[in-house]
Amino acid sequence: MPPHPFFPACAFIFGMLVGSFLNVCICRMPKDESIISPPSHCPQCSYQIRWYENIPVVSYLFLRGKCRGCGAQISLQYPLVELLNGTLSLLLFLRFGPTPAFAVLFLFCSALVVITFIDIEHQIIPDEISLSGILVGFILSFFLKEHSWLNSLFGILLGGGILLLVAFAYQRLTGKDGMGGGDIKLLAMMGAFLGWKAVPFIIFASSLVGSIIGVSIMMLQKKDAKLAIPFGPYLAFAAILYIFYGKPLIRWYLELSGFGQG
Repeated sequence: MPPHPFFPACAFIFGMLVGSFLNVCICRMPKDESIISPPSHCPQCSYQIRWYENIPVVSYLFLRGKCRGCGAQISLQYPLVELLNGTLSLLLFLRFGPTPAFAVLFLFCSALVVITFIDIEHQIIPDEISLSGILVGFILSFFLKEHSWLNSLFGILLGGGILLLVAFAYQRLTGKDGMGGGDIKLLAMMGAFLGWKAVPFIIFASSLVGSIIGVSIMMLQKKDAKLAIPFGPYLAFAAILYIFYGKPLIRWYLELSGFGQG
């Protein structure tokens, strides 16, 4: 029986409200600023934003994308993050319902939203999220029936270990750093939340999508292979893809390749 529309709507609104806070994290964490104080304000004129001017998406449309204090343009990132997080919350609720899995994966996906936008703009992945995420994901595995703490522990070791090995091999072969430590810690965090079985899928899917998009960008911008492209967003996309479609896609691939036949 499908859930009453009221509850999915609440999940969507809740996700957008959290998305408003995620915007604060995205803007302040790269600057090492507090995400608690001072209250939300315009970065141009320091106009303190009132609560009714901070309603997700609605306030942006009402203000026509401009600060009430100085008229400066408000970045489209703000409603985009709110809508994205609201949509993820809705999809997770429809998939898992009001369960501990929904709460844990919502926390995980919200962290991925912050990481994605920070990595795109600054090409860094904050340790405050990835390292604490490893610990939180491992602790929460004790309370989930989806996978055990041992699965989470193996996920941490496999996720961090594989990319660390790849980074080490690349550095030895080329004498250059090809992968940041942030990506390694991020994949370890993903292993903590999703378990070790998710790690190979995430690596394959992120590499495939990253290669296609990366090559396309280099061709359009006429850049060479030295162009720095953040890998975190591709890892985040692959992790979310695994949550919703990972197992069916793995089953389809095994059947297609003949490994899934009895």
